[in-house]
Amino acid sequence: MLRAVLCDDESLALHRLVDMLGRLPDIAVVALADNGQAALAAIVEHRPDVVFIDIEMPALDGFDVVEQLARDGVTAPLIVFVTAYPQFAAHAFDSGAIDFLTKPVRLGRLEKTLARVGRAIEDRTAQERLHEIAGQLEQLRDERETHAHRSRYLWVLRRGEMVRVDLDALLWVQAEGEYVRLHLAETNHLHREPIGTLLNRLDPTRYVRIHRSYIVDRDRVVAVRRRATGSYLVRIVSGEEFPVGRSYRAEARAMIAGAQQADG
Repeated sequence: MLRAVLCDDESLALHRLVDMLGRLPDIAVVALADNGQAALAAIVEHRPDVVFIDIEMPALDGFDVVEQLARDGVTAPLIVFVTAYPQFAAHAFDSGAIDFLTKPVRLGRLEKTLARVGRAIEDRTAQERLHEIAGQLEQLRDERETHAHRSRYLWVLRRGEMVRVDLDALLWVQAEGEYVRLHLAETNHLHREPIGTLLNRLDPTRYVRIHRSYIVDRDRVVAVRRRATGSYLVRIVSGEEFPVGRSYRAEARAMIAGAQQADG
């Protein structure tokens, strides 16, 4: 019987994986973790054969967990990375991880992963694979950033399913704590990612941050108004208005200057 630890900061994704593994024979989930520190503690306590771990997590991410495992010299589990970026998963498969699963995980694909886990355990290659991953973490992190920047869409969790959002279709973005709300023409989505990190994914020729809580599409800005207090308001084509933060006033003035040059 294989022993597994699962780690994902998205509760729905975590329990969906638990449900699917429960349908398969010869594997038992011995611990769940919703962050990297909890995953490390569970691995030390339970000594699992395999760890399914999300790459994208706040604070200690999946790569950080692998790095810490290699540094501590614990009995190595096999590592299965879980990611929302299919391009990254395909490129990084040679890293030494036993597998890369892309969200949303499919049952048939999960069965293939467990077959690989079984073969690797028979070959006793877990420790070797762990150190292979640890040796390539910098490259993997660079690839993650590259693919995140180049990708023109992202996957968000909505009502138990993963939905693809076209980043070029965003009207505006609002920060909500550790999350951002992505506003499109017909709907909006809540996505767990800091607003500053999301900005790095967006086309810099179109999207501009005007406030610590707001990103707008400059192509959809129809007015920039200066108030008596000296602050600015930005209005977009759909009618919403957004304040311009003090430290972002240069961006507002640049939009005005750009519009004047275009008119001239």
